[in-house]
Amino acid sequence: MNDDRLPPVAPEVTATLVEDLSPRLRKRLDAAVTKLAARPTHRDGDTTTIEVDDETELRLHAPGGVVAKAEDITCGCLLAPACVHRAAAACAAPTADPAPEPAEQPTSEALEAPGPPSAADPGTASPPETASPAQRAAGDALWAAGAAVLEAGVDGAGAVTQSALLRAAHTARLRHLPRAAGAALAVVTLLRAARAGDPSYRTADLVTALAELLGTARRVGTASGAELAAVRGRARRPYSPDGSLRLYGLFTEPVVTDSGHGGVRTWVAGADGRLFTVGDVAPGGAGRALGVADRAVRLGDSALTHRELGRAGLAVSGATVSPDGRLGAGKGVRAVTARGAAWTEPPLAALWETPPSEQVARALRSTSRYADPDGGGSDLLFLDVELLGAVREPGGTCLLALCEGGVRVRLAVADDEPALAHRDNLALLAAAPGARLRIIGRLAPAPHPRLTLLACSHPTGEGTIDLGLDRLRRADLPDPAAPAHFAPPQPTGSAGQSPLYLLERRVEQTVPAGRAALGMLGDVTAETSRIRRAGLPTAAALLTALCASAARRERDLFGRLLPADTDGFAAYWLAAARYTAAVAESLCSTAWDPTT
Repeated sequence: MNDDRLPPVAPEVTATLVEDLSPRLRKRLDAAVTKLAARPTHRDGDTTTIEVDDETELRLHAPGGVVAKAEDITCGCLLAPACVHRAAAACAAPTADPAPEPAEQPTSEALEAPGPPSAADPGTASPPETASPAQRAAGDALWAAGAAVLEAGVDGAGAVTQSALLRAAHTARLRHLPRAAGAALAVVTLLRAARAGDPSYRTADLVTALAELLGTARRVGTASGAELAAVRGRARRPYSPDGSLRLYGLFTEPVVTDSGHGGVRTWVAGADGRLFTVGDVAPGGAGRALGVADRAVRLGDSALTHRELGRAGLAVSGATVSPDGRLGAGKGVRAVTARGAAWTEPPLAALWETPPSEQVARALRSTSRYADPDGGGSDLLFLDVELLGAVREPGGTCLLALCEGGVRVRLAVADDEPALAHRDNLALLAAAPGARLRIIGRLAPAPHPRLTLLACSHPTGEGTIDLGLDRLRRADLPDPAAPAHFAPPQPTGSAGQSPLYLLERRVEQTVPAGRAALGMLGDVTAETSRIRRAGLPTAAALLTALCASAARRERDLFGRLLPADTDGFAAYWLAAARYTAAVAESLCSTAWDPTT
């Protein structure tokens, strides 16, 4: 049974079913999930049936596409409803997205925010708003659930541990902490992917999700004012009115996700240089991405396709925009086709006039692993480059280019999906050393200048190329018969030799194997000495403290081992994870500075 064949189950339903199990059945839950995954299923309308055995059926009723109540999962076995099958089915199914928050204002119990100054004392300013006791309790529960995942590791974080995260996420959502709740759900999704052997799973993603969860949960109790608002987050990013906009198309990129969704995202710029996107992504994979590119844009009365909008213009009235620059398509939005602009004409030409180092600093603020979700900004870079040839790397081949200030930047493929044109276009550009192009790419944080290539000016100088959708031909190159040119091996520089990875690998090692894996390392003096010699004393201190905390186990007066200090270990792990991310971003910024 594939969990994609099961309807999504609300987090609180899964948590309730697991909590209702007896201790004996909880021990059998992970085995029951695995066994249930091998059983056949079939769907009839809103009901999905799983054949537990030849005589027993398990049914999941999902009106509206989501199992919203525990009573909607029924089993025909003799032990039902106290059987393990219902909880196993909920744990095997995808986790449903949280329901929208109520339209009414939060209750005083949920927020307990200080009121405005009284009329009798108008000169007294209100103290900054702080989290309510209920919110602090929800943050503590999230912290405890996240620390339990670090203690057990992926291998030990089974259905029971995941249900604790789901319960904490549900409570956080009810207490109006959607950012923390979303982080907890992301951790659960990644845990399930890791335990199922999903090929798209990456340990680094779970490290980031866990650090986001623990960091947000810890800040709930200490944040106030504007910081508290950022920690709370938003259940849904609102679209705010932005009046009339004159937009100029830049390019269109295909979007293909690991979850099987596909579509396109078209980037446009306003007359003031602000960047906006118009997207269309839905289940369908790469095939849908290629098809949607030639469909009309869902914005007002415009008849432009996404490909056409990437090179044309729009005049929009009644525009609505989300904090991350997405254009809304509400009933009040009106849009008509207008003249576009070449990349060398105003206002688009101004995007390429900003020095690369400043563009990278802006992009890092938006791509930081722990950036404010409502911070906005863009991770796109606009560069004028000269192609130098291809460079072989362990993960494949990329292009080497020279941009302003003598910075050598590696241009990598944005998506390896065979149906898209990225890989073939990059191979053809490798046969055009010396070509000068105006490019648009997405910053790839690394200790050397690197970006994924999304669009470029045509090698002939006529028009532009959407590198994921349009296909270059040999005839488009200055020398059609030229073979691919490989640039000489490039030194990685001192940033690439940074021993920061010695701390990073210990942070990542904790996630799959748990605290015990670090506790058995023993002496790490050699590693910390190497880090100190590189001028990173904080990293050395964090590595020492992290490993010492993992190995520390106190005993009582009778010599019995006391429970491990999971909170202390989680705090050291979080500090190490956030530190390595901050240093990596600093190294990336430095690599783009031509003066270093």
